[in-house]
Amino acid sequence: MSNLIAIFDQRMYSIIDPNANLEKLVGGAKHTEGAVYVPEDDSVIFSDVSGDRLLRWNAVDGVSLIHELSYYYHNGNYLDLEGRLVSCSHGKRAIMRREHSGEWVILGDRYQNNRFNSPNDLVVKSDGTIWFTDPPFGLTQPSEGCGGQQEQAGSFVYRFDPETGEIDAVIKEMERPNGLAFSPDESILYVSDTSQVNYPQGHHYIRAYDLVNEKQVNTNHSRVFAVIEPGQPDGFRVDRQGNIFTSSADSVQVYDSEGICLGKIFVPEVVANLTFGGKDGKLLFIAAGSSLYAINLK
Repeated sequence: MSNLIAIFDQRMYSIIDPNANLEKLVGGAKHTEGAVYVPEDDSVIFSDVSGDRLLRWNAVDGVSLIHELSYYYHNGNYLDLEGRLVSCSHGKRAIMRREHSGEWVILGDRYQNNRFNSPNDLVVKSDGTIWFTDPPFGLTQPSEGCGGQQEQAGSFVYRFDPETGEIDAVIKEMERPNGLAFSPDESILYVSDTSQVNYPQGHHYIRAYDLVNEKQVNTNHSRVFAVIEPGQPDGFRVDRQGNIFTSSADSVQVYDSEGICLGKIFVPEVVANLTFGGKDGKLLFIAAGSSLYAINLK
């Protein structure tokens, strides 16, 4: 084990060089989140949630501002099938999309005529549908939203179809759903529950849900995939082999598809979210604390 990489399983050696260097790309933010890689210009877009800004970084230009004083538009971010940025807005209590013209439009802000809590993270499925979580953090944490009253009966996971405008609550039994991602074949939806943020006995795990069809998950037979400690599985991503790279308080933790922890990539700040990128797909970008980091993978 090096000072940066912890190896718990020999398979970790095929994922990352134990002597890989962690590079700090950006500092000085208040709370980085929602990193997404943009192949078009080899850049990373990420949120400074508490700073109420959306930022971009690339190796040529460094860091630049995309959006500020945006009523906390941005937490989780992703690209849709047309390469447009879709974002979770705490302040607007909506999921939003940045059109090719640069205009921001609200895709959805209500379920059964009641406003969402504060959409937090999202993922775009291969059919173009947007799946997102809706905990109340933008209502309860003044530095992450505009406040307001909760109108939904709970914190749900939703599926939004941009073609029809249809919104379905696909998971209702979680306390504080947060990060989410699909397995490579999209047969499993992984969702983290971070209710420990609200009380000491709360959850800090990732659950796995099998898809019944393109619209539904099997909530009767979900399972705990991994309990994450220290800290929370705020955001995570799945690689092409089905390994999960998840945030935690001390590192990016790497799990195989069976939930076995292969190792850790230690980060000097609390990790919030991450994404794969680079022209060859072998860079891991990490939003942590006040910074954006990168490290090479194999």
